[in-house]
Amino acid sequence: MAKPDSALLTRKRETPLQWEVLLVIVLALSLVLGRLLSPVFLTGANVSNILADLTEIALMALPMTLIIVAAEIDLSVASVLGASSALMGVLWHMGLPMPVVIVLVLIAGALAGLLNGLVIVKLNLPSLAVTIGTLALFRGLAYVLLGDQAVADFPAAYTAFGMDTVGSTFIPLPFAIVIVGAVLFTVLLQSTAFGRSLYAIGANPTAAAFSGIEVAKIRLRLFVLSGAMSALAGVVYTLRFTSARGDNGEGFELSVIAAVLFGGVSIFGGRGSMFGVLLSLLIIGVLKNALTLDDVSSETLTIVTGVLLLASVLIPNLVARWRAARDRRFIAKSASSL
Repeated sequence: MAKPDSALLTRKRETPLQWEVLLVIVLALSLVLGRLLSPVFLTGANVSNILADLTEIALMALPMTLIIVAAEIDLSVASVLGASSALMGVLWHMGLPMPVVIVLVLIAGALAGLLNGLVIVKLNLPSLAVTIGTLALFRGLAYVLLGDQAVADFPAAYTAFGMDTVGSTFIPLPFAIVIVGAVLFTVLLQSTAFGRSLYAIGANPTAAAFSGIEVAKIRLRLFVLSGAMSALAGVVYTLRFTSARGDNGEGFELSVIAAVLFGGVSIFGGRGSMFGVLLSLLIIGVLKNALTLDDVSSETLTIVTGVLLLASVLIPNLVARWRAARDRRFIAKSASSL
């Protein structure tokens, strides 16, 4: 019996194009598009605008990445931002010092996340359903606190923080918080036992529990962290625009989730990287800014976000199906040659 051809039995090792590499290419193309659409696109002032507009989305996307890696989701983040902004205005009008106001707002945000986490963990309910409910609940609380009023008389020293840059650079001061957060969350997800636990929970929560991982406690901590970071986003948003309103951040949850999923984090959990999410945030910020400079309507910008969201779900799914079909063909070819 002739020996089978070893080339047929040994699969050629391939290096598939990583999602992050594709994102780098898309970012480069987006920068080229922006430059073609507007001569001011690559100026320092406009780059500063791009980073500033990304700040709140990025602050909420960092913990959202951890949550989706763990196969959960938090749709209430933008409502927590709005409620935090409204609470900030109310507490300031009560005469409390601004540092105390900020601390209380962050605690309130963490408590909002705790409410999400307790309902999900203790009642064993899906996070999608729970956070759809709290999305409406927290936004309603924001309107109860301020109605259709706005508070705009915050101290100049704090509003200056929302608008100033780091030294003589074009980096907005609030975005410096994003940079620090990005480093911390990247280390947390990619280089710690906690991060490895999130991947394990996302891949198979039952197996993770049997391996000794405290699945319920970790999920609870994730939602508390998400609430606190959303409240921080509310504080930054309020100071940047010098206005506390109940409708601040309305609709931001779509951009947050689009950034995370387009960054390569699987909606089913267990897969993704913080680097991909950071690239995705830059792409979304660049595209929105470029289209805005070209006088594209806000409705079209929403469509672009929706297209990115669909692409982030469809493309990995189609690639996975193609690879599975390719593997089946290879196995069948190898078996027929034996």
